[in-house]
Amino acid sequence: MIRLPPTLRFATYPVSAFPALSGANQGHAIGIGAAAIPGDIYRLVRHARTAQLAIFDDPDRGQRVAPGSEVGNPGEAVAILECHNLMDRTGAIIDVLVLRHTSGAGDATLHLLPLSPLRPGTEYELIASARATAPEAFNDIIPVGFFSGTRLTLASGALVPVETLRVGDLVLTRAHGPRPIRWIGQKTHRATGDAAPICITAGTLNAARDLRLSPHDRLFIWQRHDELRTGRSEVLIKAELLVNGTTVLCDQGGYLECYEILFDRREIVFAEGIAVESLRGVSETPARGPMEPALGGHAADMPADPSIEIDERALNDPRDAVERLARASGGIRV
Repeated sequence: MIRLPPTLRFATYPVSAFPALSGANQGHAIGIGAAAIPGDIYRLVRHARTAQLAIFDDPDRGQRVAPGSEVGNPGEAVAILECHNLMDRTGAIIDVLVLRHTSGAGDATLHLLPLSPLRPGTEYELIASARATAPEAFNDIIPVGFFSGTRLTLASGALVPVETLRVGDLVLTRAHGPRPIRWIGQKTHRATGDAAPICITAGTLNAARDLRLSPHDRLFIWQRHDELRTGRSEVLIKAELLVNGTTVLCDQGGYLECYEILFDRREIVFAEGIAVESLRGVSETPARGPMEPALGGHAADMPADPSIEIDERALNDPRDAVERLARASGGIRV
């Protein structure tokens, strides 16, 4: 039985919801290879509905369907096949990924993952397609670090912007005290669609300033009172589950600089005063620098224990998630 919770969750369309209006593949759904020819014009059908694809990373077998997914069954394979570049009538470029889900019986189904929102009724021209860069495009919507301007707590207690940190700097970690940074990476990530950062506004959960996190980044909460009824004091919760439209917002638009901070193992660090999990890679993420060697051999020490991650169903009404976490931690103001 699959016990790992979803590590990533995306809104996908069936490829049948995005047919070609004109061109070589007129009347057919967008696909890969010969089923997607530059110059063809596509349009999202008017009543298209998304389905949430939840996946987790199996170190040995790659991306797999996670429990709670609206697409597929737990444990079934998911592959990233191709990235299409589309252009609308205004000249704006929209990237979409074609994913393949393979059922336990071996049947394959294609799904469309837009990296920016597709608008019903809008016509899109296919400009180009690429298979080799599809995993990298997928990585663009999975920031695995801290956005520029985010301040981390050093061993000295000082709050320092992540972009000013250097290899060897001692950062305060929750489980292991001061730990030296082993590697720093930097990349520009899109901040639209499912990749748009979540902004925890200053004062919320005791944040020193506005804190922007990836939707998939996980906050560490220590419950003085079992407000969430998990039966444990330590919990991890994804930032996206805290969005309430007032104190925690989805911050859409543009691109942001993201800094990956690597320690000897994954750690819980303090970003703007909030305990947050550090680097979390996935198998589709291209290896950069010494990531794999540095993480190897420490799996048992990693704080990213899936058993302590909050199932969104435990929150009941997500609108009061922040208030419940504040009460659970005791004395943290909302």
